Formats: sequence, structure tokens, C-alpha cells
Amino acid sequence: MGKVTGFLEIDRQEQRYEPASDRIRHFGEFTIPLTENEVKKQAARCMDCGIPYCHSEVTGCPVNNQIPDWNDLVWNDDWQEAARNLHSTNNFPEFTGRICPAPCEEGCTLNLENTPVAIKTVEQAIADRAIGDGWIKPQIAKKKTGKKIAIVGAGPAGLAAAQQLARVGHAVHVYEREPKPGGLLRYGIPDFKMEKHHIDFRQAQLEAEGVIFHFGENIGVSRPLSDLRENHDAVLLCGGSEFPRHPGCEGTEFEGVHYAMPFLVQQNRRNGGEDVSNEEQLLASGKHVVVIGGGDTASDCIGTSFRQGAISVTQLDIRPQPPEIEDKLTNWPNWAIKMRTSSSQAEGAVREFSAGTLAIVGNEQGHVTGVKCARVSQSRKPIEGTDFILKADLVLMAIGFAHPIHDGMLNELGAKLDKRGNLFADTFSYKTSVDGVYAAGDMRRGQSLVVWAIREGRQAARAIDFDLMGETNLPR
Repeated sequence: MGKVTGFLEIDRQEQRYEPASDRIRHFGEFTIPLTENEVKKQAARCMDCGIPYCHSEVTGCPVNNQIPDWNDLVWNDDWQEAARNLHSTNNFPEFTGRICPAPCEEGCTLNLENTPVAIKTVEQAIADRAIGDGWIKPQIAKKKTGKKIAIVGAGPAGLAAAQQLARVGHAVHVYEREPKPGGLLRYGIPDFKMEKHHIDFRQAQLEAEGVIFHFGENIGVSRPLSDLRENHDAVLLCGGSEFPRHPGCEGTEFEGVHYAMPFLVQQNRRNGGEDVSNEEQLLASGKHVVVIGGGDTASDCIGTSFRQGAISVTQLDIRPQPPEIEDKLTNWPNWAIKMRTSSSQAEGAVREFSAGTLAIVGNEQGHVTGVKCARVSQSRKPIEGTDFILKADLVLMAIGFAHPIHDGMLNELGAKLDKRGNLFADTFSYKTSVDGVYAAGDMRRGQSLVVWAIREGRQAARAIDFDLMGETNLPR
């Protein structure tokens, strides 16, 4: 905990944002960090609440961050020990401190009063200070095991697993389709939510710890998976969930209609200095944009569209508008359905709730001109007589991902899939149905949070280390 009476004396304070009129003019991060003293005061609000739901994976943190402990350490000005504690459960807290939706704050006892401890703000402050002050050093294994492990996918699950396995002395090779590591952390999440130098820092740390990256390797296409299986003692698949869900309406073939991810990825490539001149240019500049979907990816499309110069952005959410404040007695400490407005939505998006997409319409030249919608009932059926058409020059479909891509690597592997099309493996052994092949992250559990990917990468690393060595000191 922090100060005994802190929650009574100190108000909740979060990081501030640059004004929307300023931040939409660039793609950089726009949060204004709290001062060190302000962060200490926020940590001081942590209560001696008996049962800290904040660090349970069921009601709070999937990686079981020891939140009360490092809040207390920050309040007592022991930042270096707070950083050590934080990194003991989370390999990349500067990632989660920026982009995690903070279920820990939903489970905070003070959330019963709608003023939870600013856990996410404190976490980011600890991580940023640890990196800025040079406390984060490569942890190089003193003894090598002679075991060689291949990891497919350099997203958060693959990176976390690679770091854990390298630190106990295994030779770790990471095979990544893209030219840089990070997965959707780098190519899907916009820079204004997390700048990519944070990933570059961790790449350098992992390489110093002995991890070898192989970029431009699309396993199952550029190189058969059997090659990795023959030349490594274990193979861990962390390729993510990338097969997009279709909105189930006509008109998606019109020019100007795209899935969200190619749109976001192309802009992140531009920001990262990669050449996209040979690709179709997906730009919202001077256009009326309609985003289909109500989640984080849809929000990222909104913020990116405004930064590209969209005239207007409308978001279609099939769900009814949620209440401003949830019923605490029936929801707390679980994640609640309530009205949430992202920084991107606050930049000027029009949000349409209970809006079903009936069809995407276009002109004789084959270009999109609008989206035909209707209000829907609680069962998500269109209500007669409520049809309306939104003008659109660009339509972005952002309704999530169904499962990992099966073509290539997974079809070659031939392992068992679950009923949703994900690669089947349990959460203890992380073994697939094919001997010597493991799976973790979104490829195993379906699309999820970065913090869940880090958890699964860490746990899969422990399972692999135990199978190869007969014992393990890695945490579960």
C-alpha cells in the first residue's frame, strides 16, 4: 500500500493530453507525464484493502503485477526497487503502461467510488524512469544449456518468451515475417499511442542477452516449418490472430473499402521510414470516413484518419450506448460495460450506437459513396423504418479477427485447432498436438490484450524450459 490515509487526502490524477487541435497535427505520443512528486502522490492513494483484486488475473492484471508493493515503494521514494519488482512479473511495462486498458483499475477498491488508483500512470512512470536512468541492463546467462529454441513471431508473446528462455541459457532464434520486431505493437498500434523507439530499446536488450532475430522470414512460405522443427529442440508459435472478420454485408468490393489493419499498418510503415510507394495508398486525406466497429482497432482508425486530414469520421457500433456509470454492486471488481471515450474519439468522431451495417453502396465507377445503416434491436436485428445512409469516401472495417491465418505454416503443421480456429494448446503445458511444437499468445487464445500475450509468452517459456531441462526456475 501507499500512505495510510492517502486515499482520503489525495484526489485521483491522470496524465493530461495535448489539446486535440494540436495532437492531430502529428503522429507522436501526446500525453503530458505527471511530475515525480505527482506520481508519488498517486501511488500514495493505494489502500490496505485486504484483498487486492487489482493484481488477480481474473479481476485485474493478467501478469499478476504486484501493484500494492510497487505503489508503496514509489511512495517511499525507492524507485529502483519498484522497477525491479515491476519487471519481475512484466518484461515490458513501458508497453503495457501505455496501451493496456487497465483492468487493474477496474478491480481497484477505490473504483467503488469511481476514483481508482492511477495504476497505469504509475506503472508507465516507473518503467520510463528505469529506462531513462539506465537501470535496465541486459541479463546475460552465465551458463549455456546447449538447447536451441525457435520462436515464430516477434510480437509481445514471442519477445517475452525469447527473453525468458535466453536468460536461462538457451540459444533462442526468433523468426519474424516483417523487417522489424513488435508484431501489431509496431505495425498495428499507432505511434500516437506508443512510439516505436520503445520496441527498439527492447530489441537491443534482447540481442545483448543472446536472442538472434531472423527478419523477413514468413515461416510456411519463405521457409518450411519442418526446417525449424528439424534444427531446434523446441518450436514456439506466436504468430498472432490476423484473419479479419467480415461485416457480413454487400458492397465490400467497392474501391475505397478496406480492412482496418492494412490501413493502420501502412501508416505505421510510413512513420517508421519504410517504403510504401509501391502499395495502393490508403489515405483519409480530404475524405468522409466511416469506421465499422466499436473496439480499440476502430478507435485507432479514427485517430489515424484525423491525422491524415479526414473531413469527418463516423464510427458505427452495433452495440447500444452503454451507461455513463456501471452498477457497481453487480459489476465490481470485474471489467464493466460503461461509456468509454478514447482520446481518438474525443478528437471529433461522431459515434452511432445500435447501428447495424446493411450494405456498402457505390457509384457506377465502382467507388464507395456511402454506408447504408439501420438501428438495431437488442438482438441486433434491423428495426424497420430506421434506415439511413452515411456519406463515405473511405470505409474501414474494424470488427476484429476470427483466428490466425491457416494458409502456410498452420496447414503445414496439421495440429489440432479449437472450435474458433485457433491453434489448440492448454495453459499449463502450452503444447500443441504435434510433438515439440508449442503455441502462445493470440495464435492460441484468439485476439486479446498485449498484457495477456506477455503472460502467455512467459508461461510458455517456463513450460518449454521444464520440458527440455526437467526443472525450471522461471516463474509461471
